[in-house]
Amino acid sequence: MLNEFKAFIARGNVMDLAVGVIIGGAFGGIVKSLVDDVIMPIVGAIFGGFDFSNYFIGLSSNVNAPTLAAARQQGAVLAYGSFITVLINFLILAWIIFLMVKGLNTMQKQMDKQKKAAPAEVQPTPADVVLLTEIRDLLAKRPAV
Repeated sequence: MLNEFKAFIARGNVMDLAVGVIIGGAFGGIVKSLVDDVIMPIVGAIFGGFDFSNYFIGLSSNVNAPTLAAARQQGAVLAYGSFITVLINFLILAWIIFLMVKGLNTMQKQMDKQKKAAPAEVQPTPADVVLLTEIRDLLAKRPAV
């Protein structure tokens, strides 16, 4: 079983997946920063300065704080503003991945068209192969001894 596991790990697909997960995690951080630090402040400025991060509903009567961090210290809260931010992160990430896949598909189609349009180049037979072929043919014509 250990050998099977080693063979599984050594396969290229597993390594590609690992690299994809690591890059995806880093990319997720970039998108989170884009949403939190760039998009949400612009949205807040357009719609009168509201901030999704402090939108919450207190689930007990003890919760009366104005900010989410303070409200969480007072009791249970339903932080729907955080959910909205995560949803926007997801939509941006999905859009970027869609654009990347679309671009790759377009490039692949162009490469396929170029391969079909370009005639297959016939490589000339090397001189040593031609010479060896002639010798073989001459030997085949010689009477058997």
